Amino acid sequence: MDIFRTPDERFENLPGYPYEPHYVEVDGLRLHHLDEGSGDTVVCFHGEPSWSFLYRHMLDRLVENGHRVVCPDLVGFGRSDKPTDQAWYSYDRHVETVSGHLDQLELEDVTVVVQDWGGPIGLRWVVDNTERVARLVLLNTGLFSGRVSKGFMAWRDFAERTPDLPVGMIIQGGTTTDLPAEVVAAYDAPFPSPESKAGAARFPLLVPLSADEPGAAEMLAVKDALADWDKPTLVAFSDTDPVFPFPIAGEQFTQLIPTAGEQVRIEGAAHFLQEDRGPQIADAMLEAFAGRAA
Repeated sequence: MDIFRTPDERFENLPGYPYEPHYVEVDGLRLHHLDEGSGDTVVCFHGEPSWSFLYRHMLDRLVENGHRVVCPDLVGFGRSDKPTDQAWYSYDRHVETVSGHLDQLELEDVTVVVQDWGGPIGLRWVVDNTERVARLVLLNTGLFSGRVSKGFMAWRDFAERTPDLPVGMIIQGGTTTDLPAEVVAAYDAPFPSPESKAGAARFPLLVPLSADEPGAAEMLAVKDALADWDKPTLVAFSDTDPVFPFPIAGEQFTQLIPTAGEQVRIEGAAHFLQEDRGPQIADAMLEAFAGRAA
């Protein structure tokens, strides 16, 4: 298996990202995570085509309010190793590698935050590790079993035609914020070549478009498990996201999860709402779970 490892110098002096890298090894792959602060632990799962850089605004707010925050980079993303063969990537492989990653960390009584592909992956980890999880936060995500939005299909068609994805441009297109050039460059930092983008190019094609495609049955099983979820849950979706349109996308979870309560609307944010409204999302978490909002 050919693996691309992004040179360390690509991550030097990134804006608002002064954190020390932490690594574990899983099946010969070096996988990266952030581990900042102390106190009750929050684990943040990113999606496509972002990486742990996306959570920096939330991370800082949560650490300031007495939390430990762990942000793993999925295999193929961020500072984690990147197999260069698109065919290597699958939903099961992502779940297996992040599970092997998190098994090496001390995680108990955690709050799990998921967004985009972090939802199908992170929520599957949640239902397989219920004894470790105390709370859930769902942000602009879904569990796919054959039905997807028109916005998603437009994105999938673009990704299929464009294996050398312009990652920074995609992040900018999925935010309401006019991102500075150095922030766009930071999202591009892990991906200096087409071969480094194999995982990002593959992700849109892993979404099952029918109930008999790979991953659909597993995501349906996660849905079934969440229907019996009895721990505190926050559903917070932004109001400007064509991929997961408000309010219908979030209502799928508020109607499914008994403890979800009313959906929180994150105003003026798009798909990458952590970039647009990170501190506000962190404050919503602190308030919902009786934390101390800044």
